[in-house]
Amino acid sequence: MTALAYEAPEAAMPGPDLDELLWQAWKAMELPEGLRAEIVEGFIEVSPTGRFSHGQVSNQLRRQLTLFLADESRPYVVNNDINVMHGRKVWIPDAFVAPKDVDEFVTQDGLGLDARCVGLIVEVVSPGHDGTQRDRVRKRRAYARAGIPVYVLIDAYDDHGAVTLLTDPRPDEATYGCANRVSYGTEITIPEGPAKGFTIGEAITGPPRNA
Repeated sequence: MTALAYEAPEAAMPGPDLDELLWQAWKAMELPEGLRAEIVEGFIEVSPTGRFSHGQVSNQLRRQLTLFLADESRPYVVNNDINVMHGRKVWIPDAFVAPKDVDEFVTQDGLGLDARCVGLIVEVVSPGHDGTQRDRVRKRRAYARAGIPVYVLIDAYDDHGAVTLLTDPRPDEATYGCANRVSYGTEITIPEGPAKGFTIGEAITGPPRNA
């Protein structure tokens, strides 16, 4: 396990008028099946459903995390395909952990869940420059700003594959205070929050790529 030294600098943030314009445009969008739209750092980002390998990792993660949280003493569940909202920002994570009872956190318009109830987000990094920059950089800053306690990136395109675990969000700086990275084939364990003790390893990620 190695600590990451790099944290991307904070991007300039849009003003309230742009936020509202993007919000209204996002609500009016009618996308073809297989596409999804998020509002990340002043842009509406439209991306396709992940390829097979992406879905395979996401599904395996959700299956194992669901089993881990199945204990009645853990009042949390794994979610996906639900909007996570922070002000006028909207994300659709590959997986996130929230309380079983989220009625009080459903946004007033019913479009999603308030980010305040989210204890863990996992993104399986998408290929290509736009995909990697979105998950590694833009969403990293956005989730830190929202105070998401734990952000995990499962990244097949980082060397031969790596899992990066980010904790200690610092919203004012749009950074995480603690970042740890392990290569595929090495296990890493969630250290805090509702999924504390859950381990991500080769059973979820698959073996190192091209190793």
